[in-house]
Amino acid sequence: MQRRKFLYTAGVVGTAVLSGCGTPTTSPAAATPPPSAPEGDLWFDISLAQWSLHKALFAGEIDNLDFAGITRNTYGLDGAEYVNVFFKDHAKDQAYLAQMKQRAADHDVRSLLIMVDGEGNLGATDANERTTAVENHYKWIDAAHYLGCHSIRVNAAGRGSREEVAAAAADGLRRLGEYGQQAGLNVIVENHGGYSSDGGWLAGVIAATEQENCGTLPDFGNFCMERSGNGCAKEYDRYQGVREMMPYAKAVSAKTHDFDKEGNEIHTDYRRMLGIVKQHGYRGWMGIEYEGNSMTPDAGIKATIALLRKVGAAV
Repeated sequence: MQRRKFLYTAGVVGTAVLSGCGTPTTSPAAATPPPSAPEGDLWFDISLAQWSLHKALFAGEIDNLDFAGITRNTYGLDGAEYVNVFFKDHAKDQAYLAQMKQRAADHDVRSLLIMVDGEGNLGATDANERTTAVENHYKWIDAAHYLGCHSIRVNAAGRGSREEVAAAAADGLRRLGEYGQQAGLNVIVENHGGYSSDGGWLAGVIAATEQENCGTLPDFGNFCMERSGNGCAKEYDRYQGVREMMPYAKAVSAKTHDFDKEGNEIHTDYRRMLGIVKQHGYRGWMGIEYEGNSMTPDAGIKATIALLRKVGAAV
């Protein structure tokens, strides 16, 4: 663990490990995706996280198979990030996955990752429960590999003390990472509530896996550790959290909620946040995840694209 921390800190691994995206490598031992092709003068490329359109998807207004086309034709973006809940019954359905793959190819869109939820707690302190969760994720690694993704995004949830869940999560992620390595896939963890929203805790868990294909997906907005009613009772500092997770980042989630009249996100200082990301050598994809209610998802996605292009060019 100490050796791995040193390698990341010293930059021996370099930006190849941190760059994040594209199709998986053919070598099972190497889960480092090639860099994206940044648009214009930007040092990153922009992708669309499917969750930005979750309301329309849940309502049946759009279909999962249409997502690649929407990514290209509506927003002019090159990368798509899927969420498993929108095709949860098709992980092993080769014919359906073939349609997804063809739609992406037809629209010249890269399938980047699958965000996986609802398959059990990888940080479960009960060994049998944890094993079940690990094995439940295998099918999503297989699906992601078929689609040409570089990663699956998972959660490091569990019940117990910080230390107990950390040890369990490191074990679960290590085992899942070993399976992913056979397909050249990364297993990456998002700060997603609870202990995982503590950037230092999550970075320590990833380091403890000692798996180079285990990493993080820093989300600019998911730092609520404890909720109270409809609000957050305990929130981790988002800038510190992203700074702690970036040495292990293989993707980044550009979360937005609300904008001021100048088009700036009012909860996150994007100039400061993108500065942190760039300082760590990241040159991969920024996945847009609009979750606000003050404007339509379409308007929110477009506002986030404009914000990333404006601030990204300035940083």
